[in-house]
Amino acid sequence: MREERGGTARCAEDARRAADDVRPVGVPPDAADGGHGGEARRGADAHRATDPRRPGDAYRIEDLAHLSGATVRTIRAYQDRGLLPRPERRGRANLYSDAHLTRLGQIAGLLDRGYTLASIKELLEAWDAGRGLGGVLGLVAEVEGPWTEEEATRISRTELAERFGGLHDDAAVADAVELGVLEPVPGDPDGFRVPSPQELAAAAELHRAGVPLSVIGSQLRELRGQVEHIASRFLEFTTEHVFARYLGDSTPSDAETAEAAQLVRRLRPLARQTVDAELARAMKTFATLHLRQHLRQGPAPRTREEVRTVALPASTMRAVENLVGAEHVAEFLTRAAERELHNRAMDRLTSRQRSGEAVDEHRPE
Repeated sequence: MREERGGTARCAEDARRAADDVRPVGVPPDAADGGHGGEARRGADAHRATDPRRPGDAYRIEDLAHLSGATVRTIRAYQDRGLLPRPERRGRANLYSDAHLTRLGQIAGLLDRGYTLASIKELLEAWDAGRGLGGVLGLVAEVEGPWTEEEATRISRTELAERFGGLHDDAAVADAVELGVLEPVPGDPDGFRVPSPQELAAAAELHRAGVPLSVIGSQLRELRGQVEHIASRFLEFTTEHVFARYLGDSTPSDAETAEAAQLVRRLRPLARQTVDAELARAMKTFATLHLRQHLRQGPAPRTREEVRTVALPASTMRAVENLVGAEHVAEFLTRAAERELHNRAMDRLTSRQRSGEAVDEHRPE
């Protein structure tokens, strides 16, 4: 598994560095960490030594920007987001203190380590509430860290077309980007990041087997909604029965947040393992019933099908056109209706089997 901010010890180190780090925000991360960390800190110390102000002085926003390396606009944006306390009002002047300078250093340190501004706000609120950042960072890292061992890859447009039989379909690429299957690479118009190579490989295999790309996209949207429901339910009952004691009115201690992080690490694989097992069971059941149904019925006679006109609301037609394109509306509606009929037939078969009725494989329907 690739190394992330997953370990509690690593997160405690992040917390220590973020709390101690008061380097100028504008100093590049590679100059502030690693082998050049001492030089960056000595440079910041020299900068402060030549500045006429002393610790404990009050700063105007321009002075704070000068000392921290942040811009005035960034400082004000942090204030608006609740990351930085409001300045003290003295007469007509807004004055900042060393606490604001330290907070800017903490924000910069956490940003360098990959935390989002939203996560940083939660962490700093925990810090202000008296909780050490180490335990909180460990819990946040376990939740926000990778939930799969899969490694993201890169792919070019040319390679993508080759994976899908030489097909250059800009609409399908745009749909994949919207779904998050592909992510554009800044500065590289022909390159994409692939968060889940397995998902892309599955799509390529389905297309090779004859499934249209538009259908693959629509099926993925439907599947994602169902999987998100499963994830939501899993979180609901684990929160109620496992994590409720850590989420009460009282502030959890560092030991409690570390214990919660360990529980997340232990329970995280269970959802995927359970879904894998249940999916395998359902696939076997329905594939078997599906095969038996077709073997009993035999090949359907080839007859010229009667075409009928059905009135649909204009809003429904527009929604389908936006989803699959105007040229695929008829095919989409036909397949959707056929799938619904098929699902109902499968439901009847499974309910018949569960009720104890024997299915005579040789008796015609």
